[in-house]
Amino acid sequence: MPKKSKPKVGDIAWRDLTVKHAVKVRDFYAAVVGWKSAGVDMGGYEDFCMNRPGDDTTMAGICHARGENANLPPQWLIYVNVASLSKSVAACRKRGGKVVCPLRKMGGGKMAGIRDPAGAVVALFEPGE
Repeated sequence: MPKKSKPKVGDIAWRDLTVKHAVKVRDFYAAVVGWKSAGVDMGGYEDFCMNRPGDDTTMAGICHARGENANLPPQWLIYVNVASLSKSVAACRKRGGKVVCPLRKMGGGKMAGIRDPAGAVVALFEPGE
């Protein structure tokens, strides 16, 4: 089995879509692009990993706009690896950006959602050790 490479700063680590009607949108993408879904227990409801047919490689997530995800806009969101989430969030604010999803633990690391001065939203992700 090949070694998993260490995440690099600047890499796009993940992509997902957070919406009010996640089941309907999950079914839309299953029909339109052929993705297969696998549920992810979120403690009372499921979000979804969307997998490539044939080899079940997870390509993206489709999430409910609930709880910590309630403030994320309904758009495809990329997660970009950063060296220090706290420094990146401070730089965002200093340069006119806004935090739309406060820092939290996620997937073995930490994330925060930000809006840049032009209005685009991106998630910053600091991988765990």
